[in-house]
Amino acid sequence: MKPLVYKKSRRVRGTKPVRHKMHLAKGDTVRVISGDDRGKEGRILQVNAKTFRVTVEGVNLIKKHQKARTPEQQSEIVTKAAPIAASKVMLLDPKSGRPTRVRRRRDKDGTVERIAARSGQPIPRTR
Repeated sequence: MKPLVYKKSRRVRGTKPVRHKMHLAKGDTVRVISGDDRGKEGRILQVNAKTFRVTVEGVNLIKKHQKARTPEQQSEIVTKAAPIAASKVMLLDPKSGRPTRVRRRRDKDGTVERIAARSGQPIPRTR
């Protein structure tokens, strides 16, 4: 009988995973522009730059069956938000409340500031 041989993965060692440039941050208010939840607005709960996905409050809700961890606890069905692609959401303009594209401007002190392309107003970071 031939022994089992496990092949090594072909992943190139020493390379960093690709991180996409994100125009969004945790706490931003966004509107979904495509998909089943089109038109819904919500706050960003989580941003993942590796997978280019964001989790928005009240959007792309899934039901998860939660098993009871202890005998006193009951099993239940939990509704929670699942991540969606970052390209499916647009940041809301702070002035008008409509979706806008984002530009970046470097201040005199070197910090990068996000600016709404629609109105030219700076978009504050909420953290």
